Amino acid sequence: MQQGTGRRVAAGSLLAGLILVGAFTSGAALGQQATPTPPAGGSAAGLAASLASANARIAVWDIPDIDLLPDDEEGRLVRYGRSVLEASARHMGPDAADPAQRFAGNNLACVNCHLDAGRKKFGLPLVAAAADYPRYSTRSGEMADLADRIDSCMTRSMNGRAMPRDARPMRALLAYLTLLSSALPKDAKIEGAGAGAIPPLERPADPVRGAVVYAQTCVACHRAGGEGLRRNAADASFGYGVPPLWGPDSFNDGAGMNRLVTIANFVHDNMPNGVSWVMPVLAPEEAWDVAAYVVSQNRPHRDGLDRDFPDLLDKPVDTPYGPYADGFSQAQHKYGPFGPIRAEIARLKADKGRVPNPNVQ
Repeated sequence: MQQGTGRRVAAGSLLAGLILVGAFTSGAALGQQATPTPPAGGSAAGLAASLASANARIAVWDIPDIDLLPDDEEGRLVRYGRSVLEASARHMGPDAADPAQRFAGNNLACVNCHLDAGRKKFGLPLVAAAADYPRYSTRSGEMADLADRIDSCMTRSMNGRAMPRDARPMRALLAYLTLLSSALPKDAKIEGAGAGAIPPLERPADPVRGAVVYAQTCVACHRAGGEGLRRNAADASFGYGVPPLWGPDSFNDGAGMNRLVTIANFVHDNMPNGVSWVMPVLAPEEAWDVAAYVVSQNRPHRDGLDRDFPDLLDKPVDTPYGPYADGFSQAQHKYGPFGPIRAEIARLKADKGRVPNPNVQ
């Protein structure tokens, strides 16, 4: 890395650290407009609008200090949930000590995608997860609760199977996520949600260009074959110090991280590890291309993907598998450009309202 780039990364890390210290201080205010000003006349509609404005973008996250929870059953369950999130393979991976708890099909950890135990801005945070559910899932076409959302990760990102509701890892994850969201109102919108929004490309993202970026920026940690670095070569249940990005122990092709928009934004705002959205290392174009290189690689396949999204107009534009309603190729859905796809979906929604998935009865 060049000296100038090193200074920018160091400055970005310091600034990010200062911001995150404020964001994660217990008892911090939820936002500058957390207490709305009552509207003139006191109308119910005006108060509702004021409340909506106050909760529109919660910038400072109020997260309880989990280590200060009482040493009782609930406190221990929450702390175990954090451990499941951080050391998933140890608790529920394919080589976990208890065979009955082997729900994951790979040795990844939840924190490989949900950085800092789900508490990093634009690191796919989980701070508002419990406040977001239950909600309608466009992928399943049904209402989903928080346990359903966890199982979606289990069967896709973790390439495993759904957990029973009474399984201890499930109860622990629910307890941890509920605590993270405990200071938020229902359906709260937080700043730093998701993975960010870098400018779109006007061309297809290019895996060939991305291979060059990968060799320059990613290979030292994720390795030439994308296999990552295990914590213990003899015992897979210790998981990874650096997760694999493709291959048999990676997320499957139905995972959200296998969608270009998600992974490109995640890479831009978080990689190399330690970087933040405040001062990224990669240019947006580099992030798009290296993300294209990663999603072009082989990974486990999930059966039944053609039945995702009962209404095809709800399907994200970067979903890399059909069927599609818009007439664009699978390659364009995988690599872009996405502007023409979005325009056609908007036209179809205005014209038809919905397009049923022919594979869903």
